[in-house]
Amino acid sequence: MSKDAVATYDNADAGYVLDEQLISAVRAALEAGERGALERILSPLHPADIADLLEQIAPAERRGLLQLWKGGELEGEVLAELDEALREDVIRELEPEALAEAVRDLETDDMVDIVEDLDEPDQEEVLAALPDAERVAVEQALSYPEGSAGRLMQREVVVAPAHWTVGDAIDHLRGADDLPGQFYHVILVDPKMRPMGYVTLGKLLSSRRDTPLQAITEDSFRTISVDQPEEDVAYAFNHYHLISAPVVDRNGRLVGVITIDDAMEVLEEETEEDMLRLAGVSEEESLSDSAWETSRQRMTWLFVNLLTAILASVVIAQFEDTIARVVALAVLMPIVASMGGNAGTQALTVAVRALATKDLTSANLWRVVRREVLVGLINGMVFAVVMGVVGYLWFGLPELGLVIALSMVINLIVAGLAGILVPVVLERLGIDPALASGTFVTTVTDVVGFFVFLGLAAAVLL
Repeated sequence: MSKDAVATYDNADAGYVLDEQLISAVRAALEAGERGALERILSPLHPADIADLLEQIAPAERRGLLQLWKGGELEGEVLAELDEALREDVIRELEPEALAEAVRDLETDDMVDIVEDLDEPDQEEVLAALPDAERVAVEQALSYPEGSAGRLMQREVVVAPAHWTVGDAIDHLRGADDLPGQFYHVILVDPKMRPMGYVTLGKLLSSRRDTPLQAITEDSFRTISVDQPEEDVAYAFNHYHLISAPVVDRNGRLVGVITIDDAMEVLEEETEEDMLRLAGVSEEESLSDSAWETSRQRMTWLFVNLLTAILASVVIAQFEDTIARVVALAVLMPIVASMGGNAGTQALTVAVRALATKDLTSANLWRVVRREVLVGLINGMVFAVVMGVVGYLWFGLPELGLVIALSMVINLIVAGLAGILVPVVLERLGIDPALASGTFVTTVTDVVGFFVFLGLAAAVLL
């Protein structure tokens, strides 16, 4: 794209969508050193779009953009929106003063999200640049366990004494000059700062001034313990349809608030983490990682899969004579294992997700197990008829059709059982079912599939 094309690019024409034209315009502005053009392209964009842009361009282009756009400075909202792995790379490109300035404009939960990933010397430098009140808030949040509600919450809260009326609260809000940039509830507290309920802004604005606040509190009110794991917090928000929830310390005193955007971000991260782990991929892997980093992260579970494949091969080796005498077995053998693997993966995916959302519990476990056995039986019988006919027509051996038909039924039943029971057992042993279940289920279906098919073949055909 030419320099003239850079000058005439209009974000409005692209609808502020991060499309190919926008990225090309940014690259052209970088090549031409046109800071004004780059500013005009990026300024209307949402911080999340700028974060996406930084994730999609090459590292050299990223460094050039950071230096040209604002002289090495970056808005805190952009840092908060960046993927964690890429955020570390971007932070390395920023001067400590610029990083501190960016962090200073954020709410405390976003400050903590950024500062907690820094090395200790960088943490100290950024914290030293913050105002005293914000530094104390961030340091206190960092004292809570990683992945807890204390790390997730923001300290900026809007409170009112429980005995106030609507008019008292409105007058207070109008006169306050330190309100959070965004909030959803006014939290009612007693003299010891213990939450007693909350009122939505909609109810507050639509009620008469003399209405007691306690008369219009929401039934959805729930408090979150500061030590509660963030995945449980996200579950509570999703299950009870919460918009925000006060966070309390061990004495029940209000220390912060968690809002729906943070809870849903955790829920999204948990879902993404489960998807990646089911495939044996680290949740830390990012598209911005180098080939060596990606290879190293994937190597562990590939090695585990290699060991399980060797185990399946050992089973096959026990039937060398059978395979040598009936060569058709080598042709049909992968079909049984593949069908079992796919059926097991289907049941496994449902089970892991149900465990994550707390839908699969000890109360309904055996009902779900019985259902999966029945599903395996039905599907096994359907495909047994199909493969029995295929085996007979293909090789002209009725007994071979019977063998593969029986093998299909047995392996699909076992696959359904393994897909449900393996993640449940792993969870009760304290092992993340999303991380290890796939390997174990595949091993079970391969070993059982090969053993049953070849064992039946040896008994029936020889």
